[in-house]
Amino acid sequence: MRAIVIGGGVGGATAALALRRIGVDVTVYEAYEDPAGDVGAWISLAANGLRAVDALGGLAAVRAAGFEIERQRMWSAGGMLIGDVARGRRASDTLHSVSMLRGRLVATLRAAATEAGATIVTGARLGHVEETGTGVLATFEGGRTDTADVLVAADGLWSTVRAHLDPAAPLPQYAGLFSVSGVSQLDGVDPGVFNLTFARNGAFLHLRAGAEVWWSAQVSSPVTPARRGIDDATRLQELSRLYCDEAVPAAILAATTSLQPTTIMHVLDPVTTWHSDRIVIIGDAAHPVGAGQGASMAIEDALALAAALQAAPSVAEALRRYDADRRPRITKVLGTAEDNRNAKRSGPLKRRLQAAMMRIFVPMVYEKATAWLYAYEPAKLAAPDRR
Repeated sequence: MRAIVIGGGVGGATAALALRRIGVDVTVYEAYEDPAGDVGAWISLAANGLRAVDALGGLAAVRAAGFEIERQRMWSAGGMLIGDVARGRRASDTLHSVSMLRGRLVATLRAAATEAGATIVTGARLGHVEETGTGVLATFEGGRTDTADVLVAADGLWSTVRAHLDPAAPLPQYAGLFSVSGVSQLDGVDPGVFNLTFARNGAFLHLRAGAEVWWSAQVSSPVTPARRGIDDATRLQELSRLYCDEAVPAAILAATTSLQPTTIMHVLDPVTTWHSDRIVIIGDAAHPVGAGQGASMAIEDALALAAALQAAPSVAEALRRYDADRRPRITKVLGTAEDNRNAKRSGPLKRRLQAAMMRIFVPMVYEKATAWLYAYEPAKLAAPDRR
């Protein structure tokens, strides 16, 4: 079997690795020349995502690319500790959440896919895709073409392939939040702890990364902010004004040494069509989830897809099985993500009520309420038949 993968990010690189594990000939086409490396905002993999990576033999490399985060502490706008829980896992889980720069995760997964025998072509942007009687034909800008038995689209939130599958598919909409991430130099931040402050104007995340403090401000705003033409000093000054009433975020912002570009956060209405008989969308192309689970869900998707292709008698049946397997879990995660966004967008009064409720909720039922997410056991791949 031969597969084309569109997109070389987390989902696409993992799909290539998973498909190689079952003996599929894979070529990945990535539109950008080289988006990997030590660049981009930081992300985390929860225990469920790490178990999927482990099933593909990549856990050691992913751990080496980042650092473990054992605890998550949630704080009210006034600096009161709301809860202290295991980060991205059940308390009994020996797999600790791993945080790293997004670029380093992508580079690590690409290296594993390449070592497994996948081909990765950069600077190739998909122009058109067409299903034939025996497979799929992909045409790229500039005239390059390729054919395969199946096309896996991991081309992100603004997916080209999603619109091919369903011209009436929903379009991303502004989520009422934008994010700015940065790096600070500040003492007094405990290592191994992910801190989440439910601030008056959104959420503020921070953690220690070696000698640095990595932070991300998720700002609640009814208006989409301008991303161009505003210098870093002005952006930082505005963030400092928004978080001036929260002591720790204010101190971290004051110690900032570098900023990442502003990211507009989007939501996407549920996508009805994930696949045809030869084409499937995975990751953010099908379901941008957020809630700290975007990368983990894309990795789960890739492994589940490979397992379906290995077990089913045809590509068409495999894609139907994949959809049936993944959709219930993704639907539940999307509900959790919307709850998280609502908490970050709530006004001052509602936020105080939420903090009071969470001080009761978190110690009593948090782990039980999230066990379904972190306890997920990924599909197992059999060794490919080399006969």
